[in-house]
Amino acid sequence: MKKFFALMVALLMVFSFAACAQQATEAPQAAEAAPAAEEPAAEEAAAAEPEAVIDNPVIRLSTTTSVNDSGLLPYLQPYFEEDSGYQLEVTSAGTGAAIEKARNGDADCLLVHAKSSEEEYCSEGFGEVRVPFMYNYFVIVGPDSDPAGVKNAASASEAFKAIADAGAAFITRGDDSGTNKAELKIWTAAGIDPAGQDWYVNIGAGMGQALTTADEMQAYTLSDKATYLASENSLSLLLEKSDEMMNTYSMIAVTPERWPDTNYVGAEAFIAWMTSEKALDLIDSYGVEEYGEQLFFTIR
Repeated sequence: MKKFFALMVALLMVFSFAACAQQATEAPQAAEAAPAAEEPAAEEAAAAEPEAVIDNPVIRLSTTTSVNDSGLLPYLQPYFEEDSGYQLEVTSAGTGAAIEKARNGDADCLLVHAKSSEEEYCSEGFGEVRVPFMYNYFVIVGPDSDPAGVKNAASASEAFKAIADAGAAFITRGDDSGTNKAELKIWTAAGIDPAGQDWYVNIGAGMGQALTTADEMQAYTLSDKATYLASENSLSLLLEKSDEMMNTYSMIAVTPERWPDTNYVGAEAFIAWMTSEKALDLIDSYGVEEYGEQLFFTIR
């Protein structure tokens, strides 16, 4: 019996040693497995890295009145600012005055619509590039009674000739804007110099004011279609989509070669966003819901 008892004690001791040895073996394995649990934390830390810091968040955009008065730029601005982290500081004037702001160092980026003026600016030797990205059409608007018979004209120059022959009042912006330059080209094509004529009224103001004055005087004027539709007036759209009236918009980033303190990085970011698929889709859809038609057409 004593032998049996001793044998049982010995077996219990053997089992106890075996269990301790197994626990000692498993502990290092558990310790070695721990780093695998840390991998997701490392990935989260990498994902949480801060975005690149914007040194200068303000972009001074000098633009033509039509993209402002039509509502297009105010429509796009919140999307750009949310996506980019930049803030647009917008000033609008006729294209001539808008380009002068860049020449004088008061703008980082241009958004204008007078090809010859843009090309002249870019040829001044500062490495600037013109980026066309959308277009719409100029339209001739006037009183519904249409005393000059503009709606029967086959072209813009023919319509202008009819206005001159009738001595019907015509409102010109006279502000060296893209619209004003386009208007003067049409008068030249018609072989007419309207300056000084009693019926040719020079207001030296923007598109919105030109439409208001034309409405008050029941006169004709040339407008971009988007601004005309966005304005409240009684004028009728009499002629549109003539080959002479295509209206192309371009952007130009002002380089540090011209002005060392320009926000060139911000201007380039704005141009990159405006030519992105998202922005171009927004431009193409602008006005469709409110006016039942597309107001601007993108270049892709």
